[in-house]
Amino acid sequence: MPSLTWQHIQASVSRRGKYVNVEAALKEAMNIDGAVGACLVDWESGMSLGAAGGGKYLDLDVAAAGNTEVIRAKMRTMESLRLDDTIEDILITLTKQYHLIRLLKNSRNEQGLFLYLVLDRARANLALARHSLKRIEADITI
Repeated sequence: MPSLTWQHIQASVSRRGKYVNVEAALKEAMNIDGAVGACLVDWESGMSLGAAGGGKYLDLDVAAAGNTEVIRAKMRTMESLRLDDTIEDILITLTKQYHLIRLLKNSRNEQGLFLYLVLDRARANLALARHSLKRIEADITI
């Protein structure tokens, strides 16, 4: 899948027939209990297409690039193991945070973007957060 531009993503994201920009989807992700930061990332380039939250101790651009490498490594491992399956999400558990990476599919069932969400572990419900990301994903058509 070729890298997408910000304008292309904004024009392509829709919900129930209404166009919604990436910022609206990220705002919805930030409404998840315990959310610290969220971004939409092109994992071919490692570029963040939009971000919300973050701050002094969470540089979402650096996180986007680093988590792109996590996805690439997992894809290579799955290929080496000849697994005929797809990744829904990847969870990285830290002592104080959860990092959720939710791979998105476009209309051709190809993966190329991911939603990245950082949660404060003390305030988050992991099961509900995963469910919310899945719902946000369902609302985004790429």
